[in-house]
Amino acid sequence: MKFLTKALTAAALAGAATVSVSPAAAQVSGNIAVVDAPRVIASTAAFRSAYQQIGTTYQAQATQIQQKTQQRQTLLQQLDTNGDGQFDQTEQQAAQSAPQAAQIRQLETEIEQLGGQIEIARVYAIDQMLQQYPAVIQEVVQQNSIQILLSPDSVVFAPQAATINQKVVTAMDARVPSVQIAPPANYQPSRNAVAVYQEIQGLAAAAAQQQAVAAQQGQTQQPAAQPSGR
Repeated sequence: MKFLTKALTAAALAGAATVSVSPAAAQVSGNIAVVDAPRVIASTAAFRSAYQQIGTTYQAQATQIQQKTQQRQTLLQQLDTNGDGQFDQTEQQAAQSAPQAAQIRQLETEIEQLGGQIEIARVYAIDQMLQQYPAVIQEVVQQNSIQILLSPDSVVFAPQAATINQKVVTAMDARVPSVQIAPPANYQPSRNAVAVYQEIQGLAAAAAQQQAVAAQQGQTQQPAAQPSGR
C-alpha cells in the first residue's frame, strides 16, 4: 500500500491533541498534562477488538502472505549461488536476467496487495477512533482543569502523574466502544490515521524485540544443570 511508504510522523496529531509551549504559555498557571495518542489508541477496547476481528476476517490473506513469502525466499536462495546468504555484485548482476527475477517481482507485488488489504482495514479502524479523539481530549481537559496539553516528544521531563493516557483511554472506551473494520470502497485514509498506525506498528515491533532480547538473556543466564549424585 503505497500511502504507507510515505514519511509520516505523529506530529500530524499536533492540531488535535497538543499545545505548543511558548514563553508566554510557560507562565500559565494550572495543570500541565502529557498524552501519547498512539499509546492511547492502542490501549482502547475498540482497537483491540478491531485488530482481533481483522486477524480473523483476513486470515486467508495472512496465510497467502506467508506462503508467497516462503516462495520468494526459496527463489532468492536459488539465486544465491555460493550459499552464503548474501548477494555479491556478481550474483546481483546474474539475478537481473535470471528467470526467477520476474517470479520474485510478481510475488512481491502480490504480497504487497494482500498486505494492503489488512493494513487498510487497520487504518480504517484507527481513523474512526481518531474522529472522536479531539472531543475526548476536550472532555478530559475540562474534567481535570488542564491548561496545557503536550505530546511526549515535546517534553524533556514530567512526573508520571502528568501523563493522562489512562484517563483518555477510559473516556475513549466510553465514547467509542467499537468500530467497523470494513472500509467503504471510496475510503481515503487520513494522514493522522496513517501516522498513528505507523507509530503503533513501531511500538509493537519494539515490544517484540524487547521480549526476544529478554528471552535470550534469560536462556543465557540460566545456571548449568548440576550433576546428580550417585
